[in-house]
Amino acid sequence: MKGARVEHLHALAQACGVAREWTDVEGRAQQVADDALAAVLATLGHDAGSEAQIARSLAAVTARSAQLPAMLVADCGAGITLPFAATRAEVTGEDGVTRPLVIEGNRLTMPDAPGYYDLAVDGRTLKLAVAPAKCPLPQPAGRRLWGVSLQIPALRGHRASPFGSFAELAEAARLLGGQGADALAINPVHALFPGHGTGYSPYSPSSRLFLNGALADPALAGLPPLGEQAGEPLIDWAAALPQRLTQQRAVFAALSPGQRAVATATDDPMLRRHALFDAMDCHFRAATGAHGWQGWPAAFHDPAGAAATRFAAENPDEVAFHLFVQWLARQGLAAAQAAAKDAGMGIGLIADLAVGVDPSGSDAWSLRHAMLDGLTIGAPPDPLGPLGQNWSITGFSPDGLRAAAYEPWIAMIRAAMGAGGGLRIDHAFGLARLWVIPEGAATGEGAYLSYPFDDLIRLATLEAHRAGALVIAEDLGTAPYGFTQAVTKRQMLGMRVLWFERAADNGFIGAADYEPLSAAMSGTHDTVTVAGWWRGRDLDWAEQLGRLPEGVTRSEAESIRDWDRGLLWSTLNHTAPRPAPDDPAPVVDAAIAHIAATPSALALVSLEDLLGEAEQPNLPGTIAQHPNWRRRCDAPLDAVLAEPQVQRRCAILRGAGLFADDNSA
Repeated sequence: MKGARVEHLHALAQACGVAREWTDVEGRAQQVADDALAAVLATLGHDAGSEAQIARSLAAVTARSAQLPAMLVADCGAGITLPFAATRAEVTGEDGVTRPLVIEGNRLTMPDAPGYYDLAVDGRTLKLAVAPAKCPLPQPAGRRLWGVSLQIPALRGHRASPFGSFAELAEAARLLGGQGADALAINPVHALFPGHGTGYSPYSPSSRLFLNGALADPALAGLPPLGEQAGEPLIDWAAALPQRLTQQRAVFAALSPGQRAVATATDDPMLRRHALFDAMDCHFRAATGAHGWQGWPAAFHDPAGAAATRFAAENPDEVAFHLFVQWLARQGLAAAQAAAKDAGMGIGLIADLAVGVDPSGSDAWSLRHAMLDGLTIGAPPDPLGPLGQNWSITGFSPDGLRAAAYEPWIAMIRAAMGAGGGLRIDHAFGLARLWVIPEGAATGEGAYLSYPFDDLIRLATLEAHRAGALVIAEDLGTAPYGFTQAVTKRQMLGMRVLWFERAADNGFIGAADYEPLSAAMSGTHDTVTVAGWWRGRDLDWAEQLGRLPEGVTRSEAESIRDWDRGLLWSTLNHTAPRPAPDDPAPVVDAAIAHIAATPSALALVSLEDLLGEAEQPNLPGTIAQHPNWRRRCDAPLDAVLAEPQVQRRCAILRGAGLFADDNSA
């Protein structure tokens, strides 16, 4: 490409929010090739193959940007600018009351009360969302707020089962609440593909609007419990998930007509559509081996089409069964949150919102008008990952969300916040931008796509206000410009993970240097545990998988780690002798005390660290090479919590005082 065409291509990219440049993890400027830029734009629906196509696409985008959006999103009491001078404007709130708005030329002053409104401006009607200034934060009564992060399937109870469910989560809430914990940060509980034994990552869901039915336990809904099944040290998902679906079918078949009516009643068309998707997914997987809607016959690709409608009419019991599973899951998750609050937890469950969904799943099928089509999400190449990352998931389209008045996004975050007292937004940078890759292209042939960050962060704040939920914005990595200031202003907690909190000299920072408006964490599901790091277990895996840094031998890696052990121990404990690499228990204790002593609004310790485990739940960049999402506790949780070292660590967390800093500022 040359000359004017390149200039116009760049202008189109800017108008569409597709970035030509980005900064890598080492602070170096990188640039997207023009051919890659054109491919991303074309996949977004903006033809860019010729000068004429670019001109038409740019004209269409410019015309759309001059129109009123389907929804305006603003702050309480703020002024917004319209693309025209208005003479009359009024809003009708959720209470049904209509009120006039103050107009000064093309400026409107927003209502003072947060909420959703119907806005009428000179005969034009649109939706309006008005957000409060900040997300809620719990106010501790003179004590340290702390919690435990855990993977629900890893939990064991006294009834034999192949993986943990909401029943084990409820028991964990009772037990850890009894130890003084205020929160349980859980893995995503989004809907997966029912009975599919290979797609079990909680971060590649079928739908973020609905729940993982495999985690449901009928006993939490007052129904007979599932039969006991022996569980292995590593979860065998390929066997366990089909078995769980079979068990749930048996429970459904035994319902009385009255029970069935209660469990399947819904006036939610999206829930009914999701149940239809699950019914058809089970049908076509059994018949043809298809995974998701893209493998179905083309006639079934339209959720409102004749084929899908006919399937629903011909298979009412199957659709009803999947409605029942969702009801079971809602009952179970609510029971777990109730158990947490009954045990005295100030927050309860902190849910986790995955950054995207499987392109073959329910959301991508039922919300195609609002989803990226032909693009997957990942991370660009950088010195730490020369090939980049393709996460094989997709997400919402910025244009699609605007056209849909953000309704799918609001429904998604509302569903996630409905689980408990808080929400962690995975890869929260995705509120501002995502690296998108055309299907079939190399990861490096993608580009950053901008999202309506100001609107989305306001909507998240509004939904948090309505739910009374705190928000943790996962902000690990290189933040987009303005991101940190914006989430801080909204009183969202950043994540301050022990391993990444380093000073300029590469030493670990002191506890007092953590930011007050943050969640201090001993680790995440993707990081090595404290015991594993001290022992060098992560180095074992790196050597086994050929992932040691280029040119670094295992012996050299051990030497570097030994130096790092000294840096960590000098921060954690200035007086005691440094423990040997095979003696991690004192280090785990000291790391937990370090996290507890920070001024952060919330201290979170992983269950693996609380128990002193050496293995982590997930090793990023691996699938079959590492038992991701398959590890379980060695014994029922009440037994492991009773062990002296675990009791000692809970006492450390209970005994930590609060800094004087005002976290609500």
